[in-house]
Amino acid sequence: MTDFETVASDYYRQQQHQPGWCDLFSVVVEGMFANASEPESLAFLRQMGEQLAQRYPLAAATTVAVLERDINLLLARFHWGRVDIQPAGAALIITHLALPPGDGVMAAARWHSVLTAIFQGLYSGWLQAQGGDPTMTVTPQATERNDMLCFRYQR
Repeated sequence: MTDFETVASDYYRQQQHQPGWCDLFSVVVEGMFANASEPESLAFLRQMGEQLAQRYPLAAATTVAVLERDINLLLARFHWGRVDIQPAGAALIITHLALPPGDGVMAAARWHSVLTAIFQGLYSGWLQAQGGDPTMTVTPQATERNDMLCFRYQR
């Protein structure tokens, strides 16, 4: 999958958002950042992503394509966008498209860092559960788009 614009716009056209949930999450996150440091808050959110991976485990995948399909099926349940996973030598490039929109109140940069931490933990948890090498990490990569996250999974 390479036409990220088409994938993202198709995804957003199909979504319905329940009012209130994003606002509640935003208030909780802002309260957390007000009561703990940014590094502590982001570490907590990564841990919550890992716990979500445990709560919603994936079946054992035999190929990257099957892993991508299974993750997308689960992301669709939550209306959390879509993922594209590409092998890159000894690494995987994980591109998360069509991020859940924020509430419009939380600063876009903070919303992006919150989602980065949560999805970093989620992907890390899923890949470890697939039998991933414990020395390999899911590392966020810079992206110029606010509706996309990119991670590199490698040693």
